Amino acid sequence: MSTEKLDRLVVLGSKGGPAVRPDGPWPSSSLLEIGGRNIVVDCGLGVTRGLVDAGMSLKALDLIFITHLHSDHLLELGPLIHTAWTAGLATPVNVFGPPGTGHYWRRFCQAMEFDIEIRIVDEGRPDIRDLLSVEEFGEGLVLEERGLTVTALRVDHPPVIDCFALRFEHGGRSVVFSADTAFFPPLADFAKGADVLVHEAMLEEGVERLVARTGNGARLKEHLFASHSLAEEAGHIARDAGVKRLVLNHLIPADDPAIGEADWVAAARKSWAGDLTIARDGLVVGLSGQKAASGEETA
Repeated sequence: MSTEKLDRLVVLGSKGGPAVRPDGPWPSSSLLEIGGRNIVVDCGLGVTRGLVDAGMSLKALDLIFITHLHSDHLLELGPLIHTAWTAGLATPVNVFGPPGTGHYWRRFCQAMEFDIEIRIVDEGRPDIRDLLSVEEFGEGLVLEERGLTVTALRVDHPPVIDCFALRFEHGGRSVVFSADTAFFPPLADFAKGADVLVHEAMLEEGVERLVARTGNGARLKEHLFASHSLAEEAGHIARDAGVKRLVLNHLIPADDPAIGEADWVAAARKSWAGDLTIARDGLVVGLSGQKAASGEETA
């Protein structure tokens, strides 16, 4: 029996927005294991715990990509790297993010300067600031290395200008993350033929209850409809792109007891008839084309 590690996508955090509630899902983060690389996409609150629960050693951190600088995609970037460092990380980690990512990392290191300096001296650790490199990207080719190609597309997420969908390709397989975006037809060409499209999704019927719980009423509601995609719109993108599987993620709302998986499926089925997965924390989607382990979905 082959012991080769299967390529897979693990949804670590499946909710849209930074708020967390008792027994609810965590904000946005994913682990993509493809071509022998461990790739973290977004670092919302809970990403560190999610990676550990997914069975990945934090010392194996490799590549991290940030789609945009909203807190539910960035908040735990520094703590993830710092925690990996205290767990024994001694190999370089490369972070790719939009303009401003380097500023975040420098400020995090300044805030943690006392702890970093004392652990270097007292525990003999390498300097965390020398282990990490940050590369800020725009639209187009982001990375081409060891058979892995990563490209970016600027999407429509006002008022954030630097928000990017990401396409990962290796060995003939491809996974696309929409990032946060309003309905954006050019995304279909960007995702053309992908094995998996991970697309954000919102249900209109849950928005009123969400803004009532969260506050900011009309302003928040206006932002949600201007900056995010309905599940049916995500289905349109998947259909036009001809992807093999659509994964609805970054769910808004993700923790409304009146909304279940069947509601998400019904909304997406208005426009998408293909393979469909509704994200949840810990969900695994196999990418290898081989038989997946129990509880996995394959694409």
